[in-house]
Amino acid sequence: MPEPYAPMPDDWQRALAVVAHPDDLEYGGAAAIARWTSEGKDVAYLLVTRGEAGIDSLPPAECGPLREAEQRAAAAEVGVGVVEFLDHPDGLITYGVPLRRDIAAAIRRHRPELVVTGNFRENWPGDVGYNMADHVAVGRAAVDAVRDAGNRWLFPDAGEPWGGVRWVAVAASPRNSHAVDVGAHFDRGVASLAAHAAYLAALGGDMADPEAFLRPMAEADGARLPGARLATAFELIAM
Repeated sequence: MPEPYAPMPDDWQRALAVVAHPDDLEYGGAAAIARWTSEGKDVAYLLVTRGEAGIDSLPPAECGPLREAEQRAAAAEVGVGVVEFLDHPDGLITYGVPLRRDIAAAIRRHRPELVVTGNFRENWPGDVGYNMADHVAVGRAAVDAVRDAGNRWLFPDAGEPWGGVRWVAVAASPRNSHAVDVGAHFDRGVASLAAHAAYLAALGGDMADPEAFLRPMAEADGARLPGARLATAFELIAM
């Protein structure tokens, strides 16, 4: 039997979620964010791209603004009003100092105690599939940028140092260790993914049905969190 998940820490007030694309947070993390905002916690989103290369039938100049609007609507469904975009190229994100600087500047600006990011491991939970380069680059850069943000000698033109990040929570990681009970907030997570209507319509397949895709994952995570029916799991990295 797999080890039970530990409860996520809740003694924090501010979080910054950093992911590569519109929809990344909605495929697993949004229900937890809905719970946190309902408890009065402040959560902001930082999108490294606008997802402009994400719909094959739409040229990037049309797709980017559409997906930005859908991401803002998705964030609103879970109580997030601050959504920022960095304009790195969708599909071509490069891990390196410029990306770390941009994320560190956002961490210094928002001063979170918790940073949420997406899976940056090679595979998905259960060793299913192969992760994509954008996810790997952004997740790695987010972890490194937490350290960068606290070092006053790095990026001195990117705001005052902030060393107050206590954890990085990695959504949909094969190394999940902690979870949040989202039984009362699961429907808001589904609604958040459903807000990506144009993207889902173009995507098709199993991932285009928010309820059907998200519920089995939430049930599987809930089975490993004592006392929960539906949960969202994270790999928790103490900083």
